[in-house]
Amino acid sequence: MARASDYLLIDISNSYAKFAFASKGELASPNRIATRALSSSVVAGFLRKRNVAKVIVSSVVPAKNSVISKAAYNKAQVVWLNWKLNLGLAIDYPKPQSIGADRLANVVAVAGLYGCPAVVVDFGTAATFDVVSEGRSYIGGVIAPGLEAMTNFLYERTALLPKLSMKEPQHTVGKSTIEAMRAGAVLGYRGLVREILARIGSEQFPGKSAIVVATGGYARLIAGKLPEIGVIVPHLTLEGLRIVGNLN
Repeated sequence: MARASDYLLIDISNSYAKFAFASKGELASPNRIATRALSSSVVAGFLRKRNVAKVIVSSVVPAKNSVISKAAYNKAQVVWLNWKLNLGLAIDYPKPQSIGADRLANVVAVAGLYGCPAVVVDFGTAATFDVVSEGRSYIGGVIAPGLEAMTNFLYERTALLPKLSMKEPQHTVGKSTIEAMRAGAVLGYRGLVREILARIGSEQFPGKSAIVVATGGYARLIAGKLPEIGVIVPHLTLEGLRIVGNLN
């Protein structure tokens, strides 16, 4: 007989789909697959492993939404994360329907776990910065190109620059093309993050401090050496989905 869990959490991003079973209080170890490989049979396989009351979904890839509905039909209630749900915070944004579900999950998590005011930096396909005010309202954010998107662009648009694997550069001044590119990517990206966080702080929280939380694939590489970032939470989006499940 399958074990029981309160939730199956699914975060569908442009690159990967992440899955985690969860109780109301904590996540089990997540799994991920490439989003292009996500199918109803994959989701059904997870649902066979455990009996769940709800499937909580954050999706920024609408073309994949039907595979969730098909797999969960008659098996579990599906809750799609959007701004109309009880999120535990207010939305102070002109077109709330345009906010990505992953960004909503992130601010739900940071407000629920760390308090306000807060900034979430998500190092994904794009780098998103999302801001929660002292009054517990989501007030907007910043979207920048992701680290991998920037380096892949160089590789694709130039004849001689190679594809890059991301790791900490040994020196600022590279002695090879790879070393030079790696320094430009990693050190330059830290500069981008530092400048955006400084601007957010001076505009939104002058004279005050806000908790800054990082998540996403390159969080440890980039944020690990930025003192402006208080904590790195690898699965923050899934934590937000768990909290949404509890609130709804």
